[in-house]
Amino acid sequence: MEWNPQTLQFLSECFLHTLSPAPEPRRHAESSLDEASNRPNYGLAVLRLVAESSIDDQIRQAAAVNFKNHLRGRWSPAPSDDGGAPAVTPILDPEKEQIKSLIVPLMLSATPKIQSQLSEALAVIGKHDFPKSWPALLPELVSNLQKASQASDYTSINGILGTANSIFKKFRFQYKTNDLLLDLKYCLDNFAAPLLEIFLKTASLIDAAASSGGNAATLRPLFESQRLCCRIFFSLNFQELPEFFEDHMKEWMTEFRKYLTTSYPALEGSGNDGVAVVDELRAAVCENINLYMEKNEEEFQGYLNEFALAVWTLLGNVSQSSSRDQLAITAIKFLTTVSTSVHHTLFASEGVVPQICQCIVIPNVRLRDDDEELFEMNYIEFIRRDMEGSDLDTRRRIACELLKGIATHYGDVVRSIVSAQIQNLLSSFAANPAENWKDKDCAIYLVVSLATKKAGTSYVSTDLVDVQSFFESVIVPELQSPDVNGFPMLKAGALKFFTMFRSQISKQIALKFFPDLVRFLASESNVVHSYAASCIEKLLLVKDEVSRPRYTARDINPIFPMLMNNLFSALKLPESEENQYVMKCIMRVLGVADISAEVARVCIEGLAFILGEVCKNPKNPIFNHYLFESVAILVKRASERDPSLVSVFEASLFPRLEIILSNDVTEFFPYTFQLLAQLVELNRPPIPPIYMQIFEILLSPDSWKRAPNVPALVRLLQAFLQKAPNEINQGDRLTKVLGIFDTLIQSSSTSEQGFYVLNTVIESLEYNVIQPYISHVWAALFRELQRRRTVKLIKSLLIFMSLFLIKHGPSNLVETMNLVQPNIFNVILSQFWIPNLKLITGSIELKLTAVASTRLICESPVLLDPAAAESWGKMVDSIVTLLSRPEQDRAEEEPDMPDITENVGYTATFVRLYNAGKKEEDPLKDIRDSREFFVASISRLSALSPGRYPKVINETVDPTNQAALLQLCNSYNLTIV
Repeated sequence: MEWNPQTLQFLSECFLHTLSPAPEPRRHAESSLDEASNRPNYGLAVLRLVAESSIDDQIRQAAAVNFKNHLRGRWSPAPSDDGGAPAVTPILDPEKEQIKSLIVPLMLSATPKIQSQLSEALAVIGKHDFPKSWPALLPELVSNLQKASQASDYTSINGILGTANSIFKKFRFQYKTNDLLLDLKYCLDNFAAPLLEIFLKTASLIDAAASSGGNAATLRPLFESQRLCCRIFFSLNFQELPEFFEDHMKEWMTEFRKYLTTSYPALEGSGNDGVAVVDELRAAVCENINLYMEKNEEEFQGYLNEFALAVWTLLGNVSQSSSRDQLAITAIKFLTTVSTSVHHTLFASEGVVPQICQCIVIPNVRLRDDDEELFEMNYIEFIRRDMEGSDLDTRRRIACELLKGIATHYGDVVRSIVSAQIQNLLSSFAANPAENWKDKDCAIYLVVSLATKKAGTSYVSTDLVDVQSFFESVIVPELQSPDVNGFPMLKAGALKFFTMFRSQISKQIALKFFPDLVRFLASESNVVHSYAASCIEKLLLVKDEVSRPRYTARDINPIFPMLMNNLFSALKLPESEENQYVMKCIMRVLGVADISAEVARVCIEGLAFILGEVCKNPKNPIFNHYLFESVAILVKRASERDPSLVSVFEASLFPRLEIILSNDVTEFFPYTFQLLAQLVELNRPPIPPIYMQIFEILLSPDSWKRAPNVPALVRLLQAFLQKAPNEINQGDRLTKVLGIFDTLIQSSSTSEQGFYVLNTVIESLEYNVIQPYISHVWAALFRELQRRRTVKLIKSLLIFMSLFLIKHGPSNLVETMNLVQPNIFNVILSQFWIPNLKLITGSIELKLTAVASTRLICESPVLLDPAAAESWGKMVDSIVTLLSRPEQDRAEEEPDMPDITENVGYTATFVRLYNAGKKEEDPLKDIRDSREFFVASISRLSALSPGRYPKVINETVDPTNQAALLQLCNSYNLTIV
């Protein structure tokens, strides 16, 4: 794309129209830009437009955003799914060099909004090119920083520091390697000294402005500059303590402490924005000193006492306003790190822990107006923070983490003080329940948050209270409250306690409150009915001492009708139409309760109705997943009890599944195909004609174009092959099925799915049906074997050959392979079968390949020929390795790089339905023990030619395996003669 007045006009008009509220011109402009973006020098032309000061700012800003996104997708695009060329046209090197030469000066001269977009664009380039392919960047930034510093131009200074912050962030997130440390050294050598220089200069300007009563407008950019310096400090110190920073620690720490202990009335008195600017700098300082406490404790210890006191004092002055949360959280984190370090003695003085509890923990654990607002206005976010543990960065949780930290060394003191606090809070509540309900909530929260979870289990314990008595005296009154809508936050806390300590509350006691849990499903509060559903769902997962479910159908049956009614009713409450906790509970209950035909009819109608609604606009992937799992478990369990219900399920589901397919609701395609596979498998042959219509759609190549659909389509195809083998053999259907197999094995990401199809063809169809096609199958397999010899492909081939041999005999296997290419069987045997047999994993696969390999050496004339003695012995050696050595000793990890695709949302991935899963079939049910089959077969063979096989074994089998073979023979009281 040439840069000329016509290009400028074209791009200007396009970017102007992208801002249009009218959809038609906007779509047309976006389409034009998308098409133009594939032309060389497009990115450079857009950057030049951004630089044109005569163009309207809005157009230039839109262009800057487009430029940034263009670079994200095309500077270093990922390869396509099959490992080939990128799906988009990458930016060529000459254009890249011109962009890199223009972007820094343009960013520094731009308006703040454009500067921020160009800074992000520069960071995109830096991620791929800096420093090795862009050695000029850092010297250019340093040179411009020094010029801007001399002119005290803080707009430019902050632009440069923001850019440096972006490109140095990689040192926080990447794994430490020699290459990373070399990059870090380069950055330190060039930037550490200029960073300290601008940091100290800005510090002196802040001091001067503060002492002379400077106004907020003067101080704001200075504080922003110091915050950016602190974030760069964090990045450059993250991997290890650099020598330069160790040598200049005093300068840094002196200023850090000043910002924690000094007040700045000109800024802090100018409203919330001013307070936020100061707090952001203080929070960045707290993160830095926390980093030094965690990683450089020895070097930092000389400054520790003064910082601990500074942070402690600061926390006493931080209000409960949510705007100050970040500062409070980072400050408390620092104290938590100190409490678990060797310097924990700072907390040992008398009165310190009670003061922490009284002044820091309790005020930050108490409910605030913001918490109540979140509870009422955004229940999903409230639950995410409160129940799902994503609240580590909330005041409530971090305050409890501080207590846990102190308890690692002063456990008895903490338990004593907190237990007393809990009793005080409960006494306060008892004195005036209506007024002091937040005290009870605080007490429950402390017990729940300070509980410890046993690793690898759901078992939770606490030393603060006796769980059973606390449950009965504190929690039960809330559960038994007749008004399910009164004091909802207190009800939610009680339900959370019940859920957390479900393993410790005896079955006899818990069962009494199942009806109350069902009542709470009718609460108007989204959080309360979500917590009630979650509590029921989690209780049904509890196991007893011998890992059996504690609660069974017998426990659920008395409340089952009301439970299902309230669950479905909860999904009609405002904001809970797609409540994932309620739907997960429905799934769990349907997996436990006894499902009569009458209940099954009601439930499938309810679920099918919901499915019809969510088809219109799928929004919540987790809710949708549990919805399909609920349908699958209902169909599975009800049909097992009463096969006649299959037609009822079909009548309810088919109209909705048809809508999904005809309206192209692609998010639901994988689920739909899995449900259809389940329904096909539940039918008895001959299957109804409507399924054969679906089968024709399944055979269409268009159906297989979306990668996420492939595993589900294969699952459905397998179901048809197993249930309708006669119908498959009609017309050109089998040709199309094998065409699908051939397409799938050509991509490494779907080759395994191709083998699933092929294996099912071999298992389900008679030999005379597949015989005309078998040469084409071998030709396709040999083609792929020549193209890529991956472990996955070889293992899949061995399993297929073994299955073929088991079903159709060794002679057919050898003959059909050699028809494709003379003597190819011996090549495959020596180069692939024998050396790779040891890689087979999985009990069914191991049994299949071991039995097939045994039959090959005992039945195939090719291997029974005395001239093939060496191959015979090597195969025995491989079989013994497979049968005698543990999986981890013989099977290698897949060495090939897996295909990596960028998943965007849940539409790009296949999600397996657990309850509609394919049951693994053992093709050798009549053979119980593959080891016994192996030694018995060799023993019988050797008896026909005494003396022949012991000699071969002695000459060709590894001595370790000879000993293992002898041990196997002794185990079954058999001999090889």
